[in-house]
Amino acid sequence: MTKKFLGFAPPAWPLLLLIVTSAAHSQSVCSSDGQPMPTTLFERFINADCETCWRDANTPTAPANALVLDWIAPGSQGEDAALSAVASSDAQARLASLQQTRAATQSQQTTSVVGLPGAVLRVAHGPAVNNYVGMSVSLTLPANNALTWPLSGWVVLVENLPSGTEGSPLPRNLIRNALQPLWNKDISLSNQEQMTFNDLRAMSLPEGTHPDRLQLLGWVQDAQGRVITAASSSCPPEDKTEPSGQTR
Repeated sequence: MTKKFLGFAPPAWPLLLLIVTSAAHSQSVCSSDGQPMPTTLFERFINADCETCWRDANTPTAPANALVLDWIAPGSQGEDAALSAVASSDAQARLASLQQTRAATQSQQTTSVVGLPGAVLRVAHGPAVNNYVGMSVSLTLPANNALTWPLSGWVVLVENLPSGTEGSPLPRNLIRNALQPLWNKDISLSNQEQMTFNDLRAMSLPEGTHPDRLQLLGWVQDAQGRVITAASSSCPPEDKTEPSGQTR
């Protein structure tokens, strides 16, 4: 049976760079530079078996200044589940990290970002190329801190879907891909003012993803599960200036 849920036809994109490089300030790169740090993680989980959950008028809205994520967990019906086309095993991994089980319908999780003075998380991604997106994540910490190691992170590529998409009563940040960096403390940096960790990857895009709706979200937590910092990317305004200096 062909799944039509969010079955957008992917547009053709030219061959561009896959990896975010030193040209981090070019117009093609979206980053968290200059964005306020979210104070809350607000996560909605939907069982792929629940056909009406996506359209539920009582779906809770996110609090202000929250990092919002919409996870679709694989259902018991497998590929025959109503929302299987957008289900992700990453949702199961996230539920496991929260020590939660998959709900029969849907559930929500709110987590405070406690913050850590001097901690800075930066996320950035480039344009989509052949169904891949180059992304980078860097974490800067004060060397003298009382964190419990190791630190673990989540870097999540989402598709921003406007209200009304497939009947959704509110905007969604649909999870399209996710990875989990793990950072261990380097003793050799203990006498430095700061320590920095970096990761550079190419993330694949599932079929049907709209590349022009992508956003990169991320957060870092210590070994006790406390979220110490979070970040979300923002893309620069599209340059609509013609070579002649005239605008469209």
